[in-house]
Amino acid sequence: MSRQCPLCRHPAAQPYYRDKFRPYYQCGNCALVFVPPEYHLSPEEERAYYDLHENSLQDEGYQRFLNRCATPLLNELQRPSEGLDFGCGPAPLLAQMLAQAGHRVELYDSYYLPNTGAMKRDYDFIVATEVIEHLSAPDKELQRLWQRLRPGGLLAVMTKLVISPERFANWHYIRDPTHISFFSVPTFRWLADYLQAELQFADSDVIFLRKSGVHSE
Repeated sequence: MSRQCPLCRHPAAQPYYRDKFRPYYQCGNCALVFVPPEYHLSPEEERAYYDLHENSLQDEGYQRFLNRCATPLLNELQRPSEGLDFGCGPAPLLAQMLAQAGHRVELYDSYYLPNTGAMKRDYDFIVATEVIEHLSAPDKELQRLWQRLRPGGLLAVMTKLVISPERFANWHYIRDPTHISFFSVPTFRWLADYLQAELQFADSDVIFLRKSGVHSE
């Protein structure tokens, strides 16, 4: 049985793997691996699972983790820049780190901070750390973020990448029931081509997509 890809909308994604909880399909066009919609958690179940996380603004381990995105991102930004932390969660530590470096950062999270006004402004950069693997409609959400970037703006994504079917079968990342969209290097190459973006792999799990054009002050 084939499935439609939620990223590129190709109609014939094929079975990739199945565990005892759910099946996974892979798109032959953009290589996204995804969970079919009928296996997604309800919004209430998803929120309850997120509430189990214990990240805090004082967590040094969490800060080291986010530094893998913050450090290369700060090297790319002119100060001061205006940004958005999309999917910031209840403890927006990355936004705090970027603000301390001299940037203005708005916050948005569909569960913890549904600040609709923040999604109507334009930004020099947008960060989405450990977010896109949760998206049921990555095509719509990524397009929405891309539209909010100014010319020359940077979308910084942090997510773990699919390597191979063998690695996937034993991958801790798929044990999280809120993880439903799994990207890989070929997926990001497809996305960069689709968005006409400059692609940079800043770290093993950190990907930058830069919008064409030059932002004028």
